[in-house]
Amino acid sequence: MVLKTENKLPESTKSSLREALPQVLAVGVKNVLLLGFGMTLGFPTILIPSLQGTHENESISLGPDAISWIGSINLICVPVGCLLSGAITQPIGRKRAMQLVNIPFLTAWLLFHFSTEAWQIFVALALTGLSGGLLEAPVLTYVAEIAQPHLRGILSSTSTMAVILGSLSQYLLGTFFPFRVVALINCCMPVISFVLLIFVPETPLWLISKNRINDARESMAWLRGWTTVESVDAEFQELCRQLNKNAVQATPLTTISGKLNENVPMIKKPSKVQMLKLLGKKEFLWPYFLVALSFFLGHFNGMTAMQTYAIPIFSSLKAPIDKYYCTIILGAVEFFGCIACVTLVNLLGKRVINLVSLVVCGVCFITVATYAHVVGIEYLDTLMSPNVNETGVFYWTPLVFLVISSFSSYLGIKILPWILTGEVFPNETRAVASGLSSGLGYIFGFLANKVFFSMVSNLTLPGTFWVFGATSFVGAIILHFILPETEGKTLHEITEHFAGRSKLSNKVQRKTNGVSEGFKNEAFEAEESRF
Repeated sequence: MVLKTENKLPESTKSSLREALPQVLAVGVKNVLLLGFGMTLGFPTILIPSLQGTHENESISLGPDAISWIGSINLICVPVGCLLSGAITQPIGRKRAMQLVNIPFLTAWLLFHFSTEAWQIFVALALTGLSGGLLEAPVLTYVAEIAQPHLRGILSSTSTMAVILGSLSQYLLGTFFPFRVVALINCCMPVISFVLLIFVPETPLWLISKNRINDARESMAWLRGWTTVESVDAEFQELCRQLNKNAVQATPLTTISGKLNENVPMIKKPSKVQMLKLLGKKEFLWPYFLVALSFFLGHFNGMTAMQTYAIPIFSSLKAPIDKYYCTIILGAVEFFGCIACVTLVNLLGKRVINLVSLVVCGVCFITVATYAHVVGIEYLDTLMSPNVNETGVFYWTPLVFLVISSFSSYLGIKILPWILTGEVFPNETRAVASGLSSGLGYIFGFLANKVFFSMVSNLTLPGTFWVFGATSFVGAIILHFILPETEGKTLHEITEHFAGRSKLSNKVQRKTNGVSEGFKNEAFEAEESRF
C-alpha cells in the first residue's frame, strides 16, 4: 500500500519534497541549539524564587539588589557575544561555530548545578548571555545560506519558536524540580546539539569563500536532496558565475576533477580598512537602519516590558483570573503566534504580516490604556495584591486585549528583525552585520525593560500604554514605505535592491511549477571573508 501511494505522487511533488527535506532537517538541528538558548532565558524565572532565602536546603541566599541582577545580567552580556560573533564565525565556519558555542552553555549549566557561592551563579549567568550572543551570527547566516528563497522565510521564523519552547520548558520543569536538578537536566541539550551538528553540512558559501570547491559541491548536493554532485553541477556553475561578479579575486581556480571549467575566484581576505569602508556603504547602512528600526518596534511596542513585568501589570489591572495563570496564557499564545507566522509567511509575505502585527498591537495597547484610564488605574501595584476575582465581562477587557497583542507581536514584529538580519545584508558584511544587529536588538530589549518603571512613574500606566500603541501605529506607517517584500526573493535580488541598482516588488515570489528554484538560487550568493 505504501508503494502504491508513493507512486501516485506527481514526480514534481516527490522532487520538491526531497529537495526541501534536507534543508528542513538542517534548520531543525540548528534549532536544537536555539532551544538550549531559550532554556537560559527561562531559567532565571525559576532561579530567583530559590535564592530569596525561603528554601531551607539552599545554601545560597541573595538580597533584593543581587536578585535584581539575575534577570538582567545575561541580557547585558549578550551584546558582547554578538560583537564577537561575526569575527569568530567567518574563520571557523558556521557549523563549527554552532558546535563550539555548546561548550560554554554546558559549562554554565554545570556551574548552576554545583554552585556553592553567589559569584558562581553570576558567572554562569554571564556565560549564558555571552554564549547566546556568540551563536547569533552563525545561526542567522546558516539559515540564510542553506535555504532556498521560497523556504527561507518559513525556516527563519522557526528560530523564535524554538527559543520560546526552550523558555516554556523551564517553567514546566521548575514546577516539579529544584533549580539544581533542572540545570543538570539541561546539560543534555548542549551535548545533543553538538552531536546532531556533526551530521549536517557546512554552507556552500563559506566553503567557497575558503576555496574548498569540492566540499562546496558536496554540500550543495546534500542540501538538494542527497543527490549527486553531477546533478547540481549546473546550479554550482551558476553560483560561481554570480560569485565572480562581486568577489575579491586572486588567481582563478578549477576543481580537482576538472569539471568546473568556469573561473572560480579565490577569495582574498579583506583588510580591516576595507571592512570599515564596506560598513560605511549604502548596501550596509540602509539594511542596518531597517533591521534596527524593526528591533526597536519589536521591543518598544510594549511586549518586551509586558513579558518581563506581566505579574505586576496583571495584578494592577485586576485581571479576573490568577496573575500567574495569565503569564502562562501569554507564553502559550506567543508560541501559537510563532506557528501562525511560520504558516502564513510564505502565503502572505513579511510586509502584510508585520503591518497587521503592528496595527493590531497598537489597537490592543490603546484599548487597555483607555480601560485603565477609565477605571482609575494609574500606577503599578508593586505589592501585587490578590486578585479581586471580578467576573463581569468588563473586567476581562485588559486580559483579552493583552493576550491578543502577545499573539500579534509573535505573528510578526517580534520575529521580523531576526528574519531580516539573515537576508538583507550584502555577502561581504553578512556575518559582521548579524552580530552587530543582534547586539543592538538585545540593547533595545534591555532599555525597554529598564525605562518601563520610569515611564509609568512619569506618564502613568495608561500614558505608557498609549505611547506603546502610538509607537506601533507610527512604526506601521514607516514600514509601509520602507519595508520591501523579501519573501521568495534571492539574496542577490535583495542586495541589489538595497544598493539602489534595482527595486523589489511588494509581491511574494513563489516557486514556479515545474522549475526548480534551486537552479537560479542566488540565496547561495557567495560570501567573502569578513575580517
